[in-house]
Amino acid sequence: MERYLVQRVLQGALTLLVISLIVFLLARLSGDPLHIMLPEEATAEDYASAARHWGLDKPLPVQYLTFLGNALRGDMGRSIRLRQPTIALVLERLPATLQLAGASIAVSLLIALPIGVLSAVRRDSALDYGGKVIALLGQSMPSFWLGIVLIWVFAVMLGWLPASGRGGPEHYILPAIALGWYQVAAVMRLVRSAMLDVMDSEYVKLARIKGVAERGVVWKHCLRNAAIPPLTYIGFVVAVLLTGSVVIETVFSWPGIGLLAIDAVRYRDYPLVQTIVLIYAAKFVVINLVVDVLYVYIDPRIRYRE
Repeated sequence: MERYLVQRVLQGALTLLVISLIVFLLARLSGDPLHIMLPEEATAEDYASAARHWGLDKPLPVQYLTFLGNALRGDMGRSIRLRQPTIALVLERLPATLQLAGASIAVSLLIALPIGVLSAVRRDSALDYGGKVIALLGQSMPSFWLGIVLIWVFAVMLGWLPASGRGGPEHYILPAIALGWYQVAAVMRLVRSAMLDVMDSEYVKLARIKGVAERGVVWKHCLRNAAIPPLTYIGFVVAVLLTGSVVIETVFSWPGIGLLAIDAVRYRDYPLVQTIVLIYAAKFVVINLVVDVLYVYIDPRIRYRE
């Protein structure tokens, strides 16, 4: 197990290294940030002075190695536009993004798990068909479109909920639903499919023969053994929601990392873009590692080679 963890950590570090190189090169293709930073009346000397100050006058390999060396020491650089350390700007916005992602995951699981289980238990019933309709609607609606519709109905027409900003619990409802609704359909279908496979297993039949109550058979024996496929997807969902919140944060003017990323791209703020992308990539690596470790806990049959 320890050897497996070391291998996964090294693979994750290599992944981050490749991503850092790709992001570094792609950021430079978007244009020169000095054209946005400096006024129209700036002279060639002003451009040269600013380029020297930010290290933009050096060759690209030197710029990349400088960025990489500073990153390994925990220095991700300073924002060209905001003139502050990029890691401080990201950490300042991180709580808002985590809170929104947590609320959307809670919405997804609270709706998807019971509907998925009940759809499998009552297969081909009206409840099962209703669950399929919810899955179809959830996967057919883009999150940004659903967010705009929710704003129009509940904020503009009814005036029940705020349309934007971050404040009390009421500010979380609309963006959490818009961000998590697509995942409701996906998780529900995975839970239903996994439950149908498990419910025909021999140990489930044996549990019924032993007189275990049907509620215990379904929610304890079946759901736990059917949890691996949904767990894999939920781990992916956590990472996707943290990164996919870029669109929803823009729609609802939510002051998280997503909105910060949009502004960084708009103003060609290289250091800030690189920091945000690397942090997002690190989230994917860590979450995938956690999911792999949870496999062993949920299913003792899974073992890794030493």
